[in-house]
Parts: sequence; structure tokens; C-alpha cells
Amino acid sequence: MNAPAQLTPPAIGEIWPGQGGIYGGIRQYPEGLCHIIFAAEDVPGRHAYGEYGTSVEATSRTDGRANTAILIAREGKHPAAIAAAGYTAGGHSDFYLASIGELHHGWQFLPESFATDWYYGSSTQFSAYAAYIHGL
Repeated sequence: MNAPAQLTPPAIGEIWPGQGGIYGGIRQYPEGLCHIIFAAEDVPGRHAYGEYGTSVEATSRTDGRANTAILIAREGKHPAAIAAAGYTAGGHSDFYLASIGELHHGWQFLPESFATDWYYGSSTQFSAYAAYIHGL
């Protein structure tokens, strides 16, 4: 039996060929340490968080994948999560709307990868009326 191929990540901030975007380093997730990949470009358009006035359980500050799954299950009521989950790049379609912690990680290690003329909304709900945002 052949051993699985070992992935060697590029330097943080560089495109990781075959992985769908920009390498952002390693982060702790419920399943353990994972490499994080940021899309090389923003999802086209401006998308609302959704369901203004409704509390949802998308409150993880660290796990955007879990938050996005909760938002997607709300049956079309969260356009930003739907747009992020529908994004594809480099043969990958496993993107999601980042948590506030993931956005902060990206800003800390990849600030040049973010637009400077707008705010990025996260998947982390702040209140029934807003999600956490990151102004870059």
C-alpha cells in the first residue's frame, strides 16, 4: 500500500497551488490543528448577513464552518453565508463565511489580501440585529 502524499504548505500569504487560495497558517479547530486557506479574491457582490431581528446559534468566534452550516440551514435567509458556501476556486468548493476569529487571523497574517475600503462581515452573530464585522 502506498503512503499518502505529504502536503508541504507554502509561506503564509502565498497561493497554495491545488488548495484553492492563499495559505493563512495553522489554527486550532475542534478536530485539531488545521491549515487555513483564504480565498484569493472576495466573493463578487455585497451580501447581507440576513434575518435582521432574529437570534440564531451561529455564535462561534472561532469556527466559521460550523456557523455557516447553521446559517445555511435557515433556508435562504442568510445571503452572505450562501454566497461564501457557493464559492469555488482551484477545484475546491468547501469555502464558508469566516468567523470573527478567522477574519482577525487573516488580518493579522495577511492584511494585504483584504480590501481597505469596506468592512468584512463574519459568520459570528453579535446580536439579533448584527454580526461581528472586521474593518480593514
